[in-house]
Amino acid sequence: MFKKTFILILLLFLASCGYESIHSKKNSTNYNFSISDLTFIGDRNVNVKIKEKLNNYTSNKKTRDFALKILSKSEKIVLSKDASGNPANFKFTITINIEVLEKNNFKNNIQITESFNYNSVLNKFDLKRYEKEIVNNLAETGADKLINKLSNI
Repeated sequence: MFKKTFILILLLFLASCGYESIHSKKNSTNYNFSISDLTFIGDRNVNVKIKEKLNNYTSNKKTRDFALKILSKSEKIVLSKDASGNPANFKFTITINIEVLEKNNFKNNIQITESFNYNSVLNKFDLKRYEKEIVNNLAETGADKLINKLSNI
């Protein structure tokens, strides 16, 4: 009986904790900008993730309306090799260059660089899947930084 009441009380407390995502559609109204035009060049995976994050800001027209030209580049560097010559450590870097236009006039140029060091895995399939997850995480972090910088312009 004690176990059931404990679980019930725990569920009630966790259900009403008040968690909200930072960049949800509800919270996008707190920012004073909107995005009218997005142009992407570069790494497709990074661009797709950035576009997903910026879609909340394209629907509502605000007082400050930006047009963004985004150039993304990803790079995988071998940091060290083991005794047999196989790569042991990698560094994955994503660079995002953003040209911000307001009313078709140049407003600002923003560069965001994110990097992550990781060890190699013997299974190449797992390594590719892990690298894809790293790219998604770095792109999301870069998009969050971009949204923060756009709100401060």
